[in-house]
Amino acid sequence: MTAAQLERWLVRRIASASGLAEADVSPDVAFELLGLDSATAVTIAGELEEHLGHRVDETAMYDHPTIARLARALAGGDRETPAAMVSAGRSSTRPETSRREPVAIVGMGCRLPGADCPEAFWDLLREDRCAIADVPADRWDADALFDPDPAAPGRMTTRRGGFVSDIHRFDAQMFGIAPREAARLDPQQRMLLETAAQALDDAGLPVEGLAGTGTGVFIGISTQDWAHVELARGDPTDAYLATGAAPSVAANRLSYLLDLHGPSMAVDTACSSSLTAVHLACRSIWSGETDIALAGGVGALLSARAMAAYSKLVPLCEDALCKAFAEGANGVGRGEGAVVLVLRPLADALADGDAIHALVRGTAVGQDGRSNGLTAPTRTGQERVLRAALGDADVAPAELGLVEAHGTGTPLGDPIEAAALGAVLAEGRTVGDTCAVGSVKTNLGHLEAAAGAAGLAKAALALSHAEIPASLHFDAPNPRIPFDRLPIRVPTGLERWAAVDDRPRFAGVSAFGFGGTNAHVVLEEAPAGTGRVR
Repeated sequence: MTAAQLERWLVRRIASASGLAEADVSPDVAFELLGLDSATAVTIAGELEEHLGHRVDETAMYDHPTIARLARALAGGDRETPAAMVSAGRSSTRPETSRREPVAIVGMGCRLPGADCPEAFWDLLREDRCAIADVPADRWDADALFDPDPAAPGRMTTRRGGFVSDIHRFDAQMFGIAPREAARLDPQQRMLLETAAQALDDAGLPVEGLAGTGTGVFIGISTQDWAHVELARGDPTDAYLATGAAPSVAANRLSYLLDLHGPSMAVDTACSSSLTAVHLACRSIWSGETDIALAGGVGALLSARAMAAYSKLVPLCEDALCKAFAEGANGVGRGEGAVVLVLRPLADALADGDAIHALVRGTAVGQDGRSNGLTAPTRTGQERVLRAALGDADVAPAELGLVEAHGTGTPLGDPIEAAALGAVLAEGRTVGDTCAVGSVKTNLGHLEAAAGAAGLAKAALALSHAEIPASLHFDAPNPRIPFDRLPIRVPTGLERWAAVDDRPRFAGVSAFGFGGTNAHVVLEEAPAGTGRVR
């Protein structure tokens, strides 16, 4: 069937589905703007299979988001190769990656659902524990606000999530903050201060020793629930609320209290925020701008209104369990927490005898561009950033033994990510050699701005212990993912991570923002004799 014939068929079918006249259905307009949601797209993909007599991937309408592009692709005529795909990888304007040393992760701190330090986090992972629980009573009345109908105004479709215990606990005196100011401080700022102190202690870096240095701070943060909660109380506002609720101050307060003079910034690219922050921190180190960086992310679930709004934006599943890549995947479960990493050039870490969690070999950040809607993911965008990060790291796709995926557990988002991973990881990989793909969201829920940093911490711990934790709630494979044709597998139990021919182990970490900003980081295990697990 020709592209023109397919285009006519699609115009008729989409006009019928959207209630539009055929004359109003432009072949060059994104499907989302024609009124197609993901469920209708899957239905039409199934009808296309019958019409053409061969399989049509359910993600095709996301990979080719207009009638004209989809028709060309199905007819075998879409041979376009975006310029970004040609240039992704090494830049001709910078030195070869082999001349650039990796960045060492020398410290780690976290406050996560079910885990208040890296050791507890690793125990949670290797013991296959899920930290999803009922909404704490001090947040909101979950029963009164629950309604399984996502269209119900002011209601939320779940009464559960991944919550940090006693989130309002804070030792203000330890950080020299007056009680009146501490009371106005966003719990995100409180968690960041405590987690940064934990990370610096883990790195063996005395806080007072950093004063006056060019240490940088790069923090992913996107939720502003605290401002909504405080303003809703009706109390008089003051200057402490202005600084206590400002996302920029979440990073700046760390620099202020520790007297750090390097770059200090809050990064908001939605759910890829913290991994983008790590990318920027590594770039700062590689450029010589700073020689120590604190990088990570934070998020907190404090506002019932915000939770209700998310119920309208994304499919929040009632049980709040992210069932990544599984047949039972039915939506996202939200979570909260903080992760902070201490980063140094490898040479400095080796010279000082630092114990190293893992090495950052390469990073990349990219945008989907004009896709099938602002919040719609694209396989090509994800492939670009994967290839760019691997090129930056000078690591071959076949060398990755683990990818900590974005893996939110949505019926269509997971197949798109699996297809992108499969296309990239297949390059140079022998038949039967599969890469483990999992998601820490199955343990903690989706930490949004902090999700990438949590995934990176998981991958770093897996490298240092030479073990791959299970990805939970994998009842059966998602039927829209052709696992039999892709070089990926979902680990359902703790796996020993064997080295191949004494080569170092490598892991990738992905995070995708709902506005289209994608990030990927490539990790390498610590050099022999320097790791945390001896």
